Order: sequence, then structure tokens, then C-alpha cells
Amino acid sequence: MRFEVVTLFPGLIQAYLEVGVVGRAVSRGLLRVETEDPRSHTLDVHRTVDDRPYGGGPGMVMKPEPLAAAIRAARARSPEGSWVVGLSARGGPFDQAVARRFAELPGLVLVAGRYEGVDQRVLDSLVDEELSIGDYVLSGGELPALVVMDVVARLVPGVLGDEASARQDSFSDGLLDWPHYTRPEEWEGLRVPEVLQGGHHEEIRRWRLKQALGRTWQGRPALFGQRRLNDEERRLLEEYCAEVGVEPPGSVD
Repeated sequence: MRFEVVTLFPGLIQAYLEVGVVGRAVSRGLLRVETEDPRSHTLDVHRTVDDRPYGGGPGMVMKPEPLAAAIRAARARSPEGSWVVGLSARGGPFDQAVARRFAELPGLVLVAGRYEGVDQRVLDSLVDEELSIGDYVLSGGELPALVVMDVVARLVPGVLGDEASARQDSFSDGLLDWPHYTRPEEWEGLRVPEVLQGGHHEEIRRWRLKQALGRTWQGRPALFGQRRLNDEERRLLEEYCAEVGVEPPGSVD
């Protein structure tokens, strides 16, 4: 899969590619990541990429000419069928379902804005979709671009050493992940749950599912509105609530 990031700070993107899952995938040729700097498409000596907003107000706005040229250059390098995504606080929410949709594409062009925003005409004419990674404001779109790239990359075949890792990630089936443990068996007086040491696969599966259901109910109950529980899951959630002393859901479908 190919990622193109349109950014005024390509060094931020390149530094991330030197480490971790994405870095290893790039070195193995499973991912290709390039950057395009709007400053390289300016025509003045100061390499100006921003200007004052029409109508007044604080801050500056990214100029349409260099940004549009950078997006077009990145899109020209991308495979046919690639999607252009603008990272913006006003965009739709980025979640695992969106990531799965993106992972089916041959490429993504991620547009990282800066300053007060991007000239709307560029968004209207060149961007296919705007996305937000959360209800807060960042200084620029580089961190959201890296978040999108990392999440999507994990779903590309071969990127993870074990394909089951992606299937078991939080949100992959609408639930938060269960707790994880490793050696030693006891650490500072805290022990690994006995069920995980017994080697009984069905009991381990039920325990993990129960923990995932319970932790989702405690931490992100709204996720249950997007997921219909079967009879086993309802029973396990009720067991979890009884064990930890929290109010069970009145009616979880």
C-alpha cells in the first residue's frame, strides 16, 4: 500500500518511518510512504504558503496554489483508486471501521493542514473526505496523518508478524481489548489470573470475552449501541458485573 503525506514538515513523517511496525513494513517493501511539501511549489523568494483570512480574524490560512499543487503531485504518484483525505478537527470521526475501509484501497493521500486552516476551495475541489482523530485541536495535521497511517498499516496483510494480532485489537469487533499478562507469574504481589495458566482454551476464550465485554461496559458503554450481543455475551457481561460490583445493563441487545 502507498501513503502520500502532504505536509509542511516532512521531517516529522520521515522520523516516524525509522521505528516500529510501520518502519519495519516500509523496510520490507510492504508499505511505501512519500511526502510532498507545499513549499516546494511556491514561486516567491520567501516560499510563502499562508496568507491572512478574508473577512478578518486571527491567524493565517494555507494558500490554495502551493497546497493544491502539492496534492496534485502526491496524487499523480499514487495508484489509481487512491483516496485523498484531509485531516481536520471538523472532519468525520476516524475509527476502526474507517481504517478497514481505507485498508482496501491501493493508496491514501493524507493532507496535513496547518495554521487556522486550509482554503476551502482546495478542500472542495481536491479532497475526497475530511477526518478528525478526536474532539480537540492540534497544531497541525501531521500527528493525525501518522495515526491514520499506523492504524491502516496494521490491517495491510503481512505488516504484522501475526495476522491474529489485528483481529484481536481493541475495536476490531466493537469491544475494548481484554487484559494481557506475561512472565513472571507473580510481580510485586500481583499474580497472573489462574485461568490463563491452566491451558484450557475454552475457559481462556470465555474469560477473555468476559473481560472485553465488562471493560467495554465500564469504559465505553456507547460502543454497545453499535454491537448486538448474543446469548453467551449477555451472560458473560452479567457475570462480570456481578463479580466487580457494577450495575449491569438493563437491556443490552
